[in-house]
Amino acid sequence: MTTAIVVGSGPNGLAAALTLAAGGVDVTVLEASDSPGGGTRSGEATLPGLLHDHCSGFHPLALDTAFSRQFDLTAHGLDWVWPEVQYAHPLARGGGAAAWRSVDRTAADLGRDGASYRRMFGPLAAHFDDIVGEFLQPMVHVPRHPFALGWFGAHAALPASVLAQRWRTDEARALFGGVAAHAFRPFGSPMSSAIGTALGTAAHRYGWPVARGGSAAITHAMARMLEARGGRVETGAAVRDHRELGRPDILMLNTSPAAAATLLGSEQPARIGRAYRRFRHGPAAFQVSYAVEGGVPWTYEPARRAGTVHVGGTFEEIAAAERAVVRGVMPARPFVLVGQQSVADPGRAVDGIHPVDVYAHVPSGWGGDATETITDQIERYAPGFRRRIRSTRTRSTGAIEHDNPNYVGGDIVTGANTARQLVFRPRVTLRPYSTGVPGAYLCSAATPPGAGAHGMAGWNAARTALDDLAAR
Repeated sequence: MTTAIVVGSGPNGLAAALTLAAGGVDVTVLEASDSPGGGTRSGEATLPGLLHDHCSGFHPLALDTAFSRQFDLTAHGLDWVWPEVQYAHPLARGGGAAAWRSVDRTAADLGRDGASYRRMFGPLAAHFDDIVGEFLQPMVHVPRHPFALGWFGAHAALPASVLAQRWRTDEARALFGGVAAHAFRPFGSPMSSAIGTALGTAAHRYGWPVARGGSAAITHAMARMLEARGGRVETGAAVRDHRELGRPDILMLNTSPAAAATLLGSEQPARIGRAYRRFRHGPAAFQVSYAVEGGVPWTYEPARRAGTVHVGGTFEEIAAAERAVVRGVMPARPFVLVGQQSVADPGRAVDGIHPVDVYAHVPSGWGGDATETITDQIERYAPGFRRRIRSTRTRSTGAIEHDNPNYVGGDIVTGANTARQLVFRPRVTLRPYSTGVPGAYLCSAATPPGAGAHGMAGWNAARTALDDLAAR
């Protein structure tokens, strides 16, 4: 029987394992940590019984993909739930803007920018099922929906600072700026609108759901489905050299490119190994888990009903903060992303105390403590927040990398979203999953389509492996 070993049990590793198992391959997943899941882990972090997501909390691109259509995780216990407001952006003096599932509802609150917002996001949302299938694969391909992809690309290719000029109000510009900041890129750089356009449209088409009971529920559903297909997951199994693994027919590496080059050693062509080691990682996250009595008291009321709240002030303030972190400078007021998963999943709160998962954008490998800075940023838009905090737990950039070595320097998106790496990652090639070693493939978020708990990098890599196997 054909055998495969998958190194790393994050969502892409498990997606690759499931895809291979469905193709009749005997699959073993090896995970160095004592628990599977990678970026989809959950657990107690502050108070007993209070469930926090360790990294990914919201999953707007996981609902309707080639992977999710082949593998129905809801049949294995995964339950998606949605907040009323998908994401919100508070501004000074109680103002702000909110993204709802409806484009029209969102536009209606944006005043004189509403029509422009509707003209952009209305067609994108209407055709997003076709668009998402195009960008959740290697960017260089023959599109099945060229006109829909072209409309998306006309917006995504622009610098965020250019695209934001279509809006005049602080509210509309900040709403876009908050979601564009997920790219961890300066707003003046080419294609810095791509991720904001994708995630903003996804909010209207699919929403930004959470997994009931924590993001670890995604891991558990995938592991159960894998076991049902004869596969297995082994934890506490660190791999330092591929020769430790014998000779499986297929080797999947859910690792950073540099780690893959180390594992493959001299068997990998030197030019590919050099390219893997030159792969660029981006800025980092500094994470704080809060236990907050009664939730965050946002002055902007829709933020209290939002699953995600972007904190950073105006578009210009966010742009300045993102520019600083890319240059290696810690801003006085960093961009902060606040996850309020209990808004959508009330069972996560205990006796009126809510888990709130927060991270700030900081320079790669930054060694400071941003806890007070983050708390101050939230307090600006939610006076009284500090008094409601019952417990905190922080994770520095170093701790984040220690817990998940794919997050080099605290880079939770596994690679800088430069224009080049958005098109070609992890190297310039038409075969992005191939490592140059026969039978060995890279399947992490360092490969297309990049970050997210959608599993598509793993699915794409495994399909490549199965195609190569059939052609031998």
